[in-house]
This record gives sequence, structure tokens and C-alpha cells, in this order.
Amino acid sequence: MKENKYDDETFFQKYSEMNRSKNGLKGAGEWSELQKVLPDFQGKHVLDLGCGYGWHCLYAAIHGAEYVLGTDISNKMLEIALEKNGHPHIEYRQGAMEDLNLSNEQFDIVMSSLALHYVLDYENLVEKIEKWLKPKGYFVFSVEHPLFTAEGKQDWYYDNQGNVLHFPIDNYFYEGKRDAVFLGEHVIKYHRTLTTYLNTLLIHHFELLNIIEPQPPQDMMDLPGMADEMRRPMMLIVLAQKKF
Repeated sequence: MKENKYDDETFFQKYSEMNRSKNGLKGAGEWSELQKVLPDFQGKHVLDLGCGYGWHCLYAAIHGAEYVLGTDISNKMLEIALEKNGHPHIEYRQGAMEDLNLSNEQFDIVMSSLALHYVLDYENLVEKIEKWLKPKGYFVFSVEHPLFTAEGKQDWYYDNQGNVLHFPIDNYFYEGKRDAVFLGEHVIKYHRTLTTYLNTLLIHHFELLNIIEPQPPQDMMDLPGMADEMRRPMMLIVLAQKKF
């Protein structure tokens, strides 16, 4: 069964207090780098997998997208998306991205923000995305970095005074299910190597155009804990294009 943690009332309330939840794209540390590699949305048909609050959907719509489909497994997420980021060119649809039944060559751009690490079968999803995209269409996504997901717990090691010592990296080549702690709650995520993320795209007829390990922006460095984010990569951004 696919986990839908975001419809858990306690977890969702904690998520709603995050900087990215309250402040949208400008509150997301990776946004300044992701924005640089987004394709031109003018007149395009766009699919956002795991759209959450719909911030990226709205960005695509106000930058000229003709049609945007935002999908998410969480009903609570989509309720906020409709409230905060509704737009005449956006349709929101509930469902797990792995279960979507969409037409071949329907979209010019498929995007996903910090959602693919919740998917068990990444290769199967990439195969579907390749079919959903028009020739020369773009696939752009961010995920938690493989070094961040490898060990599982996703927390620092601390000394007796609570000071950060280092970040654990272990079992890197053992892909699969991880019991992570996010916002103080246990969440199931799936670890895969950098090789798997990238080579799967190459196998399924994508060309890699850009790969970014985003650093915290300077205007966020004064936030609690943000300086430590320079000690290890937390996220990975990939831009790929369907070859034909």
C-alpha cells in the first residue's frame, strides 16, 4: 500500500508550519537553483507529479502554460492547492503518481518537486513519463540527495552538548526502503544511488541537460541550522530532455 503520510492530521499540521509551506517558492531553499533550469512554459502542457500545495503549478500557469495538471496522493495537500494556488489553467487531481493513466505524448513538460523519493518503482515511473512526454519534452525534478537518503534516519550525529559532529552516510549501495524521521514523525522513503537516478533516464531515451546539487542561498544562511547545510548535499536537481 502506498503511504499517504500527508493526510495524517498531526504530520500535516507540522508540515504546514514549514517555511516552504508558509512562504511558497521563496521559502524553499532549492528554488533559486531550480528556477534557473525550468523550461519555457509559454503555451505548454505541463504535468506536476506530487504537486503538494501547487506552488510550481501556479508558477507554470502565470508564466504562460496553456494547461497544468497537478497531481498528489494527499487530499489535504490538494485542498490547500485549490485555496492558495487555483488558476483557470490548472487542474488538480488526487492520486498516486504511479497509478496515473494518462495519454501518450500529452505533455511538453513533466516536473516533480521532492516527491520521487516516496516512489518504490522509479524506473517504471520514468518509463511512463517518457511515454507521457511529447518528442523533445522536458523532465525536471528535485529529490533528496542519495547521500542524504542512504543511511536512513536523516539526522546528524551530535556531541554530548548537542553540537553537530557529522552526517552519517552508510549502506549507500543498498537501495530500497528507509524509515526516515521527518518533522519528528516516521516516514517511509526510498533510497537509490545517483547512478540509478541518472542512468535510468539515459536508458529510457532522455538526454541529461543539467545536474545541480543546490547550496543554501545566501539570504537563508542566517536561519537556524542552515549553515550546516553546507556540510553535505541534501537535494539533487535534474533537467532531462526526451530525445525523440
